[in-house]
Amino acid sequence: MLARDLAEAYPSVSTDADAVDAARLLSEHKLPALLVIDADHRPYAIVPGSQLIKQLVPDYVLEDPLLATVIDDRHLDEVMERMAGLTVAEWLPRRGYTPPVVGPDAGALQVAALMARTHSPLVAVIERESDEVRLLGAITAACLMTHIVGAS
Repeated sequence: MLARDLAEAYPSVSTDADAVDAARLLSEHKLPALLVIDADHRPYAIVPGSQLIKQLVPDYVLEDPLLATVIDDRHLDEVMERMAGLTVAEWLPRRGYTPPVVGPDAGALQVAALMARTHSPLVAVIERESDEVRLLGAITAACLMTHIVGAS
């Protein structure tokens, strides 16, 4: 099966969208990753939810995981304060998450290999027409797994 057949509509956010709204989109739709598009509606980044959550955890807790065992949920307000007023571009991890993309004629195994190589639960399917790139949709790991194992 080709990528164009596996691709589904997938919610996306722009780089200048509000970070809190993007976090809500991720949680409300139970998305495995955030698909970020640029001003020209091209894939800008695909960031796994786990890496976005990492952006919310204070550095001192990341550096000393034992602190997480003694800090209670009252500190979650600090997390929201860190996000308030940020754009998606400002919220994204400093490490770039180049979006894994394939063309519409890519095969399922090619998509699977790209997911495995990039550790991404999501691959964007794009179509190039001269200088333009059009986002056709995305393939999630769950969708690909369903195709591979033959579940329905």
